[in-house]
Amino acid sequence: MNTVDLARLQFALTAGAHFMFVALTLGLATLVAVIQTRATFGRSAVHMRMTRFWGQLYIINYAMGIITGLVMEFQLGFAWSGLTEFAGNAFGSALALETVVAFFVEATFLGLWIFGWDRLNRWAHLALIWVVTLTAYASAFWVMVSNGFLQNPVGYRRDGDVLHVADFGAMVSNPAALVAFWHILSAALLVGAFFMAGVSAYHLARRTTEQDLFRKSLRIGAGVSLPAVFLTATFGGISFETLQPSKIAAWSRDTAQLARIQAEMAGLHGPGDYLPPTDWVFAGGLTMLIAFAVMFPMAGLNVLLMLFRPVVRDLRVWHWTLVAAIPLPFVATLGGWVFREMGRQPWAVYGLLTTADAMSPLTEGEMRFSLFAFTGVFAVLVVINYWLLARAARRGPDGVALGAERRPRTPESSDPVLTF
Repeated sequence: MNTVDLARLQFALTAGAHFMFVALTLGLATLVAVIQTRATFGRSAVHMRMTRFWGQLYIINYAMGIITGLVMEFQLGFAWSGLTEFAGNAFGSALALETVVAFFVEATFLGLWIFGWDRLNRWAHLALIWVVTLTAYASAFWVMVSNGFLQNPVGYRRDGDVLHVADFGAMVSNPAALVAFWHILSAALLVGAFFMAGVSAYHLARRTTEQDLFRKSLRIGAGVSLPAVFLTATFGGISFETLQPSKIAAWSRDTAQLARIQAEMAGLHGPGDYLPPTDWVFAGGLTMLIAFAVMFPMAGLNVLLMLFRPVVRDLRVWHWTLVAAIPLPFVATLGGWVFREMGRQPWAVYGLLTTADAMSPLTEGEMRFSLFAFTGVFAVLVVINYWLLARAARRGPDGVALGAERRPRTPESSDPVLTF
């Protein structure tokens, strides 16, 4: 592998791993906000316990997502300085807004939500989780605006070898960003729904004492899975109208169309290979479609079975099937991500900057070291996240620290008073 291939592999591994954290975070945030709304309006003790249990899993995943996002920033600056020098003034504007939303607004309100249990009015506390959820959506939106510019650059002006924003409204309304944003949101909801249903089914299969809590949780996850998979497929289908011709030709393996695109690009940009890696694009798209072909009937069956309380409580075959299905939406989102990003190659900014020109001037040795270092860090973070999530999920509501009731202070536990 040459230096460019190593850099692309590094970014693929790190960005793909980070995307998994983001998908679960977006999905769980929505479900936790809905459950807390039910708990607040109905003063339901069981829904409040559900909020705390699922909220703790959400916080664990959110924290690891923040850490991996920070590591990605270092990797972007290290390996892709050519991209930031050429187009950073353009697509970087959306990333700057995402940073403000995610690291200042979202993180601040999430901190208030975490430490505000039993300290804030219940309506104020409910408002906090909805602000967290909506700012998470806003964060995802600005990321997709940035990515949409790389896929379909619009609203820019070119001054020599540097791009600048000329029409920010065109960037925000870019179809390559808007359709992808709704596709990502619905896919994240699908990830959260399958995760909630699978973890709940695990506890029900093991005959938990928290029957009511996990029956309700399973019904929420199962009930959300069907509209989520339908919306994800719908927006995914619409997104084909915004794809580059080379990506569509690679997916359909239309050799005649690929040859025409290669000749057209060579005429515009000079000699070179301007076709995406057909096998990777096809494999990513096929993986996504196979996963959806499994999830569609499963989601329909979930909605049917959840209507019968004895089935929800006792059908262990269904329970273990739901546990085994937890990875399915993750596989689908990874496949879709490979399809979208590999199909843009060999362009970093489609039609304007190649991936080779977007790279930093690094030697092969430096790139190999960077690949091993960043990949190693991400591997450790993924393992830690899985271990923490699995441990917290297995322990159930009794092991939840989020919102734990504070013990009243006693004279023995008070702060010491200085006396003279």
